[in-house]
Order: sequence, then structure tokens, then C-alpha cells
Amino acid sequence: MKSLIVFLSLCILSCAISLDCDPIDDLNTAQLIRKEGYPAEAHIVETEDGYLLTMHRIPGKSGSPAIILQHGVLGSSADWVILGKGKALAYLLADAGYDVWLGNFRGSTYSRAHVNMTTCDHKFWNFSWHESGIYDLPAMIDYVVGQKHHYLRAYIGFSMGTTAFYVMASEKPFMTKYLQSVYSLAPVVYMKHVQSPLKYFSSIATNFKEISYLLGETEFLPQDHVVKYLSKTLCDLFRWEEKICANLMFIFTGFDETEFSYPLLPLILSHTPAGTSTKTMVHFAQEIQSGYFRQYDYGEIGNMLKYKSVSPPAYNLSQITVPITLFCGSNDWLSSSEDVKRLVNELPHEPSIYNVPYDNFNHIDFLWAVDAPKLVYKKLLAMLSDGM
Repeated sequence: MKSLIVFLSLCILSCAISLDCDPIDDLNTAQLIRKEGYPAEAHIVETEDGYLLTMHRIPGKSGSPAIILQHGVLGSSADWVILGKGKALAYLLADAGYDVWLGNFRGSTYSRAHVNMTTCDHKFWNFSWHESGIYDLPAMIDYVVGQKHHYLRAYIGFSMGTTAFYVMASEKPFMTKYLQSVYSLAPVVYMKHVQSPLKYFSSIATNFKEISYLLGETEFLPQDHVVKYLSKTLCDLFRWEEKICANLMFIFTGFDETEFSYPLLPLILSHTPAGTSTKTMVHFAQEIQSGYFRQYDYGEIGNMLKYKSVSPPAYNLSQITVPITLFCGSNDWLSSSEDVKRLVNELPHEPSIYNVPYDNFNHIDFLWAVDAPKLVYKKLLAMLSDGM
């Protein structure tokens, strides 16, 4: 397994150094936004436990309703603008008159700071998506509400951005009063039926000693400056097949070659993976293994010390009252129809469900599919306009 992780890391590096260079690949999220002709801001938000998160913003006119877009695991705010003007969801929302805020979870490229710790401190990385749900999202929502002096028109989460929302809504249900609506793109809550190879990793998810040996105890797949440097200086020396790079993503998310734009690969790889904690990945693996949506499993002894129970407590989804719409893809290997149905059955109010009308639509298609504007974003914008 350790050799597999090393291999994947080297593949990402190889892909990065094999594609054509373009100056745009060196731009950060705010610079990408400005390059497309939009105003851009960066705001620093401090969480209750001291993490400093960056939120990027495409400001709307005075009084325009605010929307938060939240990325998935190993992603960042850049995910929402990579498709470019006229296509990326962040720009379409801005064009529709919304005040667009792009969040960044702790440990990702733009949120690698703390009031008392550095990233060299092992304690900095002692978090999973549980902390993203109980600390990061509340802090970002509070900040935007404070800036706007008004509730948010919508929270739009993708993948882990949905996971963290359901954690927050379960553990801090009062936070949902600030949201008029929630849109879950590729919802990841229950994970018993994932088709991704991650399911083979899940069998060792509770063995922390083995996990630490395989993945390390702290950071998992950061957007390393070495990769960026090599991609910039060595890309003219190699011409490897682009499909190899894309297939690495398809292996984990579902295959959909038709909808993938290969010219976007250099830009994607300059921002992804954006890093997270090893503990975050282990927590997902535990969900696959157990079939439950619950807090981090420290083993029976650790659980007794932390939870006073041999098993970690499950999240209580029955308290969620905010209107929710689930956007689902038929070929999504990380958000299966069976697991989504279970989520629907657990929610106290039946959510709206939009099944993308394309059989091969996979997990990352929600961000970067050629026809994402037509297949997903057009419907989402219509729902927002109709007040859903």
C-alpha cells in the first residue's frame, strides 16, 4: 500500500511536468478571477480553535445576495473558477448578480496557518472533516453574514463540502438559520457503496499505526512548491500522453472521457491536489468500512476516553430543517445512488433531487465537465432564481 501511495504521488508529479506550460498555471485563485475581468478579494477568517482560513470573494453590487461555494477533499477555492469565464460556476453566479464567496478548508493551499501553530507542528494536522464541519464552516458563515448583515441566499457544497455541511447541521443546527437554501453537489455522507479503490484502503482505517506508516501522520498530498517548480521548468522536456493523467482521476471518481477537457489539465494540476490531513482521508475510509455517518473512530480504548463509548457517536441528521437540493451523477463512484437514498431517508424533510441527465456523469464532472454549465449549473441557477 505504501508503494501505491508513493506511485500515485509520482504519477501526479509526472503529469504535472509532462504538460504544456502556460503562465496562467502560476496564478492563484484571486489572480485567476482578476484575469477574467472580475474584482477579487481575499479575507482571513479565524476559527474558534485558532485556524486562519482564506475566503476568496467576487463581490457583487451593494445589497446583492451572498452565496458560499465550498470545495471538496484535496480541493481549494480555485476549483470553482478553473472552467473559465462563461462556464465556471463562480463566474456564472457573479454574472447572475450574486455576491460570491469561495471558502477554503483548513490544511488546503490557502488555509495553512494558525494563531499558535505552524504546519511543521504535528498538532496542526490533527483534524478531519469533523473539525471542518464544527469549526470551519460556522466561522466562514458567521464571517459572511457579518459582512453582509443578512442571511446567505445559499450554501453550495461539493463532495467534502457537503460532508462538512451535514456535520455542522447535525452538531450545530442553529447555524442553518443563516442559510436560505443548501445545494449538495455529489453529496458524500454515507459511503458504504462507493466504487472507488478507496474501499480497498478502508479495511485498515482503524489501525492508526499502520495508517501512519503508509501515509504519514500529518499532511496528505499538498500542492507542493517542488511540483509547481518542476511543472514550470521541465514541462518542455516531456510529452507524455495526457490520458494517463486524466485516468488517474477517473480511477477514483468514475470514468467520463467525453466530458473531460484535456487542455485544462495543466491548470487543474497546478491547483490540485491542494492538501489535507491524513486524518481526513482516514475518516472517509472509516465511513466506507463502517457504513455509518459518525465521528472519528479512535479504537475502543480511544473512543472510551473521548466519547465514553466503545463506538464513536453518529451524527443526528434528524435536526436539519433547511431546504436541501441534492445533485447526483449516475457514474459517481464516490456518491452512489444507494448511499444518497439512505441520506434522503435520514433527513426529516424530503430534499429535492436532481439527477444529471447524462449517464456517464462522474464525481469531478460537477466541477470540470465540458457540459457542466448546461447539465448542472443552468438548473442550479434556475432554482436559485425561483427561490428554491
